[in-house]
Amino acid sequence: MTENTALADSYEVIVIGGGAAGLSAGLVLGRARRRTLVVDAGEPRNAPAAHMQGYLSRDGMSPADFLATGREEIARYGVELVRDRAVDAARDGGFTVTLAGGRTVRARQLVVATGLKDELPPVEGLAERFGRDVLHCPYCHGWEVRDQAFGVLATSPMSVHQALIVTQWSKDVTLFLHTVTEAELSTDDLRRLAAAGVQVVPGEVAGLVVEDDRLTGVRLGDGSVHAREALFVAPRAVPRTDLLARLGAEMTETPFGVYPVVDGRGLTTVPGLWAAGNASGFAEQVINAASRGYRAGAAINGELLMNDLDAAVQV
Repeated sequence: MTENTALADSYEVIVIGGGAAGLSAGLVLGRARRRTLVVDAGEPRNAPAAHMQGYLSRDGMSPADFLATGREEIARYGVELVRDRAVDAARDGGFTVTLAGGRTVRARQLVVATGLKDELPPVEGLAERFGRDVLHCPYCHGWEVRDQAFGVLATSPMSVHQALIVTQWSKDVTLFLHTVTEAELSTDDLRRLAAAGVQVVPGEVAGLVVEDDRLTGVRLGDGSVHAREALFVAPRAVPRTDLLARLGAEMTETPFGVYPVVDGRGLTTVPGLWAAGNASGFAEQVINAASRGYRAGAAINGELLMNDLDAAVQV
């Protein structure tokens, strides 16, 4: 490797993940004049959605346009973005990251903002409608389907909470127990469902009824069909945290998957290794993920500055 090649592949910070968290971290670091690389595999969690909501000043913007704008913004400050996937990482005084395309890059600090992926229950037609009229977050999509006939697909007793929450957007809500039995619901669950006017339907859901490219019903295993216009479901969240675990970060089991232990800034238990966005927790919406990326970026700049000053004092 020549000296110029080594320089080209060395950064102060590498950010793995080009979603809201990763781009936000990159923006802050670029504005702080840090040599930064963002590695983007191009797999944003909200890709199925046509619009994103609840982000002040960006409400209703498409996720694709949001990311395109973010990429343009980080480029203004000299942040490099590469479309590739990080397949391995190692600690060697700093961090060495191996990309799927064969390139090896190094940095003093590493941000993992690889997010998570949603695994939907194996119900016919569910995946095809996800992000359209099969939804998971009422705060993201509730306004757009307000006052329609809602269904909620139960995959655990926790689905009762989802059914109760969505009654804020519609008073016509049916909870399909699917793989949950009535015996698994607590007395408080049943009382609250009754008070909210939620109809509870036992039996496994076999598939969806779609007419003219819109959801019109939910079909049970016995062949009966319940007319519904929107179906809420809780996907299984699968955090993309393998690199963090491989680098030795302490991980913790949660009801929503295994996530790294981080402080308020996003620093893991490994010095110089940071997590942001949905790689640090399940409930980070786009606006929260961007905030976590910003916080990590600012903290990293401070860490690098103080480390350099401390090193200068030792000379």
